[in-house]
Amino acid sequence: MGSMVVTGAQWGDEGKGRVVDWYAAQADIVARYQGGANAGHTVFVGDEQFTFHLLPTGILRGKLCVIGNGVVVDPEALLEEMAVFESKGVQVQGRLLISENAHLVMPYHKRLDAAHEKRLGEKRIGTTLRGIAPAYSDKYARTGLRVGDLVREKSFAEKLAAILEFKNELLKCLYGEEAMDFDQIFAQYREYRERLLPMIADTALLLNRALDEGKQVLFEGAQGALLDVDFGTYPFCTSSNPIAGGACVGTGIGPRRIDRVIGVVKAYTSRVGQGPFLTELPEEIAATWRERGGEFGSTTGRARRLGWFDAVIVRKAAMLSGLDAVAVTHLDVLDELDAIPVCTHYRHAGETLDIFPNSLEVLAECEPVYEELPGWKQPIRDARSPADLPANARRYLDRLAELIGAPICLALVGRRRDQTIVMS
Repeated sequence: MGSMVVTGAQWGDEGKGRVVDWYAAQADIVARYQGGANAGHTVFVGDEQFTFHLLPTGILRGKLCVIGNGVVVDPEALLEEMAVFESKGVQVQGRLLISENAHLVMPYHKRLDAAHEKRLGEKRIGTTLRGIAPAYSDKYARTGLRVGDLVREKSFAEKLAAILEFKNELLKCLYGEEAMDFDQIFAQYREYRERLLPMIADTALLLNRALDEGKQVLFEGAQGALLDVDFGTYPFCTSSNPIAGGACVGTGIGPRRIDRVIGVVKAYTSRVGQGPFLTELPEEIAATWRERGGEFGSTTGRARRLGWFDAVIVRKAAMLSGLDAVAVTHLDVLDELDAIPVCTHYRHAGETLDIFPNSLEVLAECEPVYEELPGWKQPIRDARSPADLPANARRYLDRLAELIGAPICLALVGRRRDQTIVMS
């Protein structure tokens, strides 16, 4: 396998958890490289559902797991998630390490997130209200607290006091909210400290040494390329870099360390929250798909917006991450369709656009251009090899590969582990 990055190639929610879980069987270490508790990866083992927010998906396979420096860590959410997994018989203690350079999500980040969204009103971004953007803002303003700060209790208290004074001014003066209490927050994080101390490590050093030894490392991204803070539909995006390059800066490994990049896409397109979506279906049609595909956010429970496959956005993701291959999920959701439109390009001012534009103003003037492919009109959930798929399902995958410019490596035809077809 070598070292591999698994990254989302649409607007997130592509089914990355399933794909990471599949490849984690071959890995020695699984490292999460960006995002926070706003992520939601779902894996079914048999009929039992496991939902991930901060834990790397490899924990289900008994692998050593790393939360990299590019992740913003909410200790409360992490410890709650660990407790859920351990109650289901999954060992987490002794298998999880957290980068000392990862930034902490603090209670004031969540309060500020909610207050800012409320203030924006109809112009809100549609965040998960988990404090992710405020935590990343503090990171780049060089006013954040890091996981490593928990090691030095006195220093942590001094930094927290100085930061909280400023955050309380923001809450009171800008948003009209109540101030937060230092003693309460400090006591809470002092308790977290005792439980997290054994997991805090120089994970960049660990990962580089593991690669030097020839170990197999799987890098797990959250969200998707079109939510990237630099290349996504800004400002309707996340606050980090989900693209494959984020694995380097988010874990501390060099780009030459990456052997393969796998992009994950749905056989159609979905999006949660606000932002442009050119191939979006009318709600009356999307509603009929939603239950079949389980199209509700793993983190928020919000109904996802649904639309036809958009090759324009996936080509951009392929360009940004240098995709070697693509895993297609939710193929079975299309089983009942007579015909399946696929967006091949956009039309703008009489010209053809093959790559998703950076400008939202240009995007608002674009129209999707579709090619219609025949459906297969039969269930495919029992297929376990390419030969088991109906001819039209194989043609659909072949056409997606042509439009994306990368081969299809996996096709997922259901929610269980065994409903995975190795294509190449």
